[in-house]
Amino acid sequence: MSEIYFDNGATTRALPQVREIMDEVLEKEYGNPSSMHMKGFDAEKYVNHAKEIIAKSLKVDPKEIYFTSGGTEANNLALIGTAFANKRERKHIITSCIEHASVYNPLSFLEDEGFEVTYLPVDEHGIVDLEALKKALRKDTLMVSIMCVNNEIGAIEPVEEIGKIVKSFDPKILFHTDCIQAYGKLNCYPKKWKADMISVSGHKIHGPKGIGFIYIKNGTKIKPIIWGGNQQKGMRSGTENVPAIAGLGEAAEEIYENLDEKRAHLYGLKQRFIDGIEKLEGTHVNGKTGEDSAPHIVSVSFEGIRSEVLLHSLEDRGIYVSSGSACSSNHPAISGTLKAIGVKKELLDSTLKENLLDSTLRFSFSVHTTEEEIDYALEVLGELLPVLKKYTRH
Repeated sequence: MSEIYFDNGATTRALPQVREIMDEVLEKEYGNPSSMHMKGFDAEKYVNHAKEIIAKSLKVDPKEIYFTSGGTEANNLALIGTAFANKRERKHIITSCIEHASVYNPLSFLEDEGFEVTYLPVDEHGIVDLEALKKALRKDTLMVSIMCVNNEIGAIEPVEEIGKIVKSFDPKILFHTDCIQAYGKLNCYPKKWKADMISVSGHKIHGPKGIGFIYIKNGTKIKPIIWGGNQQKGMRSGTENVPAIAGLGEAAEEIYENLDEKRAHLYGLKQRFIDGIEKLEGTHVNGKTGEDSAPHIVSVSFEGIRSEVLLHSLEDRGIYVSSGSACSSNHPAISGTLKAIGVKKELLDSTLKENLLDSTLRFSFSVHTTEEEIDYALEVLGELLPVLKKYTRH
């Protein structure tokens, strides 16, 4: 096999129909949607159509959808925008210890700005401790931000239960959930979850890069973080990226068509892969592995093998995977998520000398992944692991 792409948690290949509609907009419907002439009106149609598709998938009002440059901006807007809008009344935020960097780093910034952040622990499967959440809630709590699906190990957080706990304590506390790894794999219903905001990225669902959206419940007190020409009701200034928005709408429509079948396909692939991995000596699958975990993510630790070495060895055989979160950076570092769930030190760091590289890889599949690709990857791993272990430093 020439190429096997198992890094769909980092990004996905754009669908043919996504590329087609983007080409169409770039070539023919290139008007500015804010313009008052017909070219602008025609461009605006694509924006509104995408909003309607996305809103339908979430069961919300299209007026509650705002387009961003991606999931990172959406998370920044949710966190910083609400914090600055409410800082006179409340300055306490609750999150988990396994959030993506696009949540963790804005919260670190807010801590520097005088906000207090409580980081909730998780169990060995990466699931947030709900009792700790109940104890952490306070009168001055402004917001709770907990991801829906963890990007490294595929843990599905009990967001519906979290929403109930938060709103039962105080309906004024805002609830945000990062759905970047959940949207397109699970049904995401913010109103059912009592979520005030959710963040989504286009390139995780076979859409284009550089586009995402945030759902903001009507009436949520939030300030923009980008200022300019007051596009999107002033919430997100800047000329709308119409080709990417059209592509995102197309991807959202396709990914939610026959979702149950697609999800069953992914769970079948995941179980096939895990069954094969568990037959290989010195391997450990992290987190839950059944249908109470994300259908597309498998985290595997390999005893005594540096993740970077194995990653490039697989790459030499045409298999592409990631170590940790490829969305953060390409700089090797020990995973905070793996630390949080209690992965043994020797699996975090095969050298046991420096915190440079862990011994864990993430394999993430898509609806286009085949059983043949799974079997080939397992065959290659079976060949590589005994050889690489011979070169382990003791």
